Amino acid sequence: MPRVSKFYRLGKSQAELDFVDVPVGGDMPLFIDPFAISQRVDRLSEKCQRLIATFFQNVVDSIRSGREREAKQLLLNLREPNETRFGYSSGVPQGAGIGRYQAQQLFEALRESSAVKTGFISSLEESELMIDGISYDKISDLTTNVIRMLLAEYTKQQCLLLGIPTQEVALAPHFSPDANRWVSQYFDLPVAGGRPLLLVPKAFARYDPAYNHHTYYRRFVVDYLRTEALDADSSLVHTLKNGRRVVYVKDVQATFPCTKENLFQFSRQHPEVLGEYRDELTKLEQKGPTALVTPKDERLIAKTIATALRSIPPGGDSASEYHSLMIGVVEFLFFPKLLHPAKEREIHEGRKRIDISMENGARAGIFYRLHQIRKLPCAFVAFECKNYSRDVANPELDQLAGRFSVNRGKFGILCCRSFRDRKLFLKRCRDTLKDDRGLIIPLDDKRVLGLLGLIVKGEQRFLDNRITEFVDEVWCD
Repeated sequence: MPRVSKFYRLGKSQAELDFVDVPVGGDMPLFIDPFAISQRVDRLSEKCQRLIATFFQNVVDSIRSGREREAKQLLLNLREPNETRFGYSSGVPQGAGIGRYQAQQLFEALRESSAVKTGFISSLEESELMIDGISYDKISDLTTNVIRMLLAEYTKQQCLLLGIPTQEVALAPHFSPDANRWVSQYFDLPVAGGRPLLLVPKAFARYDPAYNHHTYYRRFVVDYLRTEALDADSSLVHTLKNGRRVVYVKDVQATFPCTKENLFQFSRQHPEVLGEYRDELTKLEQKGPTALVTPKDERLIAKTIATALRSIPPGGDSASEYHSLMIGVVEFLFFPKLLHPAKEREIHEGRKRIDISMENGARAGIFYRLHQIRKLPCAFVAFECKNYSRDVANPELDQLAGRFSVNRGKFGILCCRSFRDRKLFLKRCRDTLKDDRGLIIPLDDKRVLGLLGLIVKGEQRFLDNRITEFVDEVWCD
């Protein structure tokens, strides 16, 4: 069963794609995790997070206020989202009947939940901890339905970037925060196997979503109750022959079973424990999304890309081939700090275009420090790709600098093949920075191959240091 990359002959590996390379006719055991989305700082993630939070709060408020019809209407479009090819067995679309059945199930689960009645629950993902009948697969489905339009816009962007054909199809309902209801419309999407396809950013996808009531129970609740029992010298305490006092896990589990109602009651009484759980999930998420390729595969991909780059001759005849390769290169090297590449994004009412634009989602490292510490606007990072057989010079610098702004960002990377006089070009870059026209760093084949070489050697941890060196060559005191 071919994946998107094979079906559309993209010639790119998963590591070179910003979205999950799903099988076009089947499913992958992956899920959209709203917690993962909430922890990201790029603009697409922030839009999705606001939409998810608005929808969930509207549902909870309707239930708590006794507006049951309104709540049911909001939940009516919970249906299996076959377009993403995520989940265990989405298969052929099940139709509106399944949507109504799931909506009733979800409504009843929320209505009967003590966490909802008391207003204790604060986010959709916490439903997995405290509401019976709501697991991470349903949360993923609901999230997909709510943000469907944003995923459709992202899909269209990726299709333009990679040359994937689209056609106008009826887009399943998505949530409109302005109208506070579900709306339907037609939209240009790729169609594979007779079904529309929605591409999902890698940064949103998880094999195991963060919130898991079993993990919360075993590692946080049970541990707390064991300590509490020891401090209180309860009947659960056993004294060993060596005098050590212990409380066995099985005894705690017998007296306090793992039910979602129990977890809610415990969390309400001990919010600090729930806070510790949230903090741990946040720290884990900050380490980056789960890799969809192994380190061994990454090394092989780095070697393959290096070979492909060396094989492309400089010059206008190979410009498209070089540009296409560099789309994958920048994704491979910079994800997840830079993500969601867009091709030739129009600015100034279409009078100018940017070769590639990526959103800055960094929470550490040089792309984070440029904005937070050096105070250089860089919500987006612009890339220009020049397959010249000669040195790039002032016209190329001016072309890229002319596309900067405070809102879009004032940082760009000029990808080119080689330099006869790189020192001269760096001086020009420094002049551009001193004139407050933005920061531009050159990334020629030698530097790209050096970064790929770090991956081949399993030294990805040094990538940020190397990129910082490129920045400091221009940003010097």
